[in-house]
Amino acid sequence: MVHDVSTVRSADAVAIAEAARRLRNGDLVAFPTETVYGLGADATNGEAVAAIFAVKARPRINPLIVHVKDQAQATEHVVFSELAAALATAFWPGPLTLVLPRRTDTPLTLLVSAGLDTVAVRAPSHPIAQQLIAAAGRPLAAPSANPSGTVSPTRASHVAKGFGNQLMILDGGPSPIGVESTVIGFGSNGPVMLRPGGIPRQAIERIVGPLTAPLAGGPVTSPGQLASHYAPNARLRLNAAAAEPGEVLLGFGPAAPADGLNLSPSGNLAEAAANLFAMLRALDAEAEAIAVMAIPAAGLGEAINDRLARAAAPRGPENV
Repeated sequence: MVHDVSTVRSADAVAIAEAARRLRNGDLVAFPTETVYGLGADATNGEAVAAIFAVKARPRINPLIVHVKDQAQATEHVVFSELAAALATAFWPGPLTLVLPRRTDTPLTLLVSAGLDTVAVRAPSHPIAQQLIAAAGRPLAAPSANPSGTVSPTRASHVAKGFGNQLMILDGGPSPIGVESTVIGFGSNGPVMLRPGGIPRQAIERIVGPLTAPLAGGPVTSPGQLASHYAPNARLRLNAAAAEPGEVLLGFGPAAPADGLNLSPSGNLAEAAANLFAMLRALDAEAEAIAVMAIPAAGLGEAINDRLARAAAPRGPENV
């Protein structure tokens, strides 16, 4: 159950111990990861995980990512194939989520799987996330710590703006990567790119070979697959050369005007990813429309363009 437990705390040892106690008691706690801030609950507690869906107003068809310390802890809950184990060895801890068959004897609540026989699992590299998982002694279900469909939080202040004083928030500073984890599934034709993210496609393909795309019209098997997601209130126009009347410009690269926000003046995609959500939030507070300059599709650009496309998508009730 979520209590009015107030709010932002610097993530020192005392605060982490208090957060772990609250998680064991069934409360929600927001905490930093290297990608974005997560809204954590004990993944073995069905009531606590249900509170995540309620607080976020998150569709129940949208699975949650379970955060663990390492591959050894993950094997208590999911079954690794040879390819999945190779990816975990290469990229864990880090911004990679693997969607794997659920073990029949796992204590994870079925709510984390959204009715599927798979679980999305990852080991975060952020030291505060690692300390919190260890102190809680439980795997943590943790989607992004924002109301469903809105811009993801990369700072504790973003979480506080979305949820006020509904939960304890551990402040670990800005998330260094700034976009969510890459999500890989495994189908009959091999590994599947379910969501581009913090690890570029090319790095994964060097280990497992070419990645396929999920089947069009198939079920939602991982977070980040809804058509409309990561959306500010302002309208977004993509691949813009300049702002039109009534718009503000989100620039990229050295050719962008000097008087606006620029994801990366030097054209560095890692810097752009780290700045993306914070800059969208800043512009959303001052304008009704945002024009975004073109972002190269290579490397982390695939993840950035994925987030922008979903943020600009039409917002029907099915996409909330």
